Amino acid sequence: MQTSNDLVSVDQFNNEEVMAFIKLAQKFKAGKTIQLERPSYAMNLFFENSTRTHTSFEMAERRLGMQVIPFDPKTSSVTKGESLLDTLKTVQAIGVDLAVIRHPHDRYYEPLVEANLSMSLINAGDGSGQHPSQSLLDMMTIYEEFGHFDGLKIAIIGDLAHSRVARSNMELLTQLGATVYFSGPKVWYNADFAAYGDYLPIDELVGSMDVMMLLRVQHERLDESSDETFDAEAYHQQYGLTMARGAQMKPNAIIMHPAPVNRGVELASDLVEAPQSRIFQQMTNGVFIRMAMISNVLVHQGLLQPTQLED
Repeated sequence: MQTSNDLVSVDQFNNEEVMAFIKLAQKFKAGKTIQLERPSYAMNLFFENSTRTHTSFEMAERRLGMQVIPFDPKTSSVTKGESLLDTLKTVQAIGVDLAVIRHPHDRYYEPLVEANLSMSLINAGDGSGQHPSQSLLDMMTIYEEFGHFDGLKIAIIGDLAHSRVARSNMELLTQLGATVYFSGPKVWYNADFAAYGDYLPIDELVGSMDVMMLLRVQHERLDESSDETFDAEAYHQQYGLTMARGAQMKPNAIIMHPAPVNRGVELASDLVEAPQSRIFQQMTNGVFIRMAMISNVLVHQGLLQPTQLED
C-alpha cells in the first residue's frame, strides 16, 4: 500500500488501495496488534459535534497504542482568532504526530496540506465535502456482505446536497464497479450527483437494490425557512424507507446509514435493528478501518515498521 502523510479525500485512493485498507482493517478486526517505534501522540480536533466518528477515532488510536491529547475547540486559541494552521503548528511543535480534524468548511484541509507539516492529517469530515473514513468503513461493510462490488446496485437516499457521505461514497462505489442510484427530494439532486448515477423515486428502486443507503436530513445545514417548514412524517411517507418499503427489499439486500438515525424520518424505527440492517456493524467496522488509516500514516512517518502490517 502506498503510504501518505495525509489522508483527506477518497480521490487519493485507487481500487487496490481501497482493498488494502479493507484487508488490513479485517486483520485488526480479527485481533491483529502492532508495536510503535516510540510513544506517539494523536489529537482529535472536532469543530462540529460528533459521537461516532470522534469516539471511533479515539478508540482506534488507543487500540494502536497512541496517546490521545485532549482538545476542546471552545477553550482553544481558535476562539481568540488563531488560524487553524497556526493551531496545528503549535501542537506539532509540542510533539503531536497525528491530527484528526472535522471542520464545517469545505476543503478546509487544502492550505494545511500545502503547508507541508511534518505531522500527519486525517480528514474526519469537511462541511458537505468529503468523509473518507466513513466511506472506507462503508466499503468494508459492503465487501464483507457481498465479497465484491462489481455489478452491485446501491441506492443513496436522502439529503444528498448536504452529505459528504454521499459524495465520498458515490465516487468510490462507481470506481469499484457498483451502479449507484439516487433518491430523496429531487431539489437536493444536482449535477454533482448526475455524473455518478440516475435519480429515481424510492418506490422504483427499493425492490431491485442490493444496498439501501439512507442519509439523515441535516437540519443544521438547511436555511431557516426550509427547516421551519420541514414535516418529518410527510418526508418519511414520501422519501423514507418505511416498513412497507422495507418489506419490498430483496431477501439478501441490506440497509445502511452513517448515523445518527432520525427514526421515523429517513428510516422506520423498527428497521434500524432489523435483520437486514448493517448500521451497527458499520460502527464496529469504523474502528478497524480507522486503525488501518492511522497505521498508514504512522508507517509514512517511520513510527511503525511496514513489516508489522504484512503479518
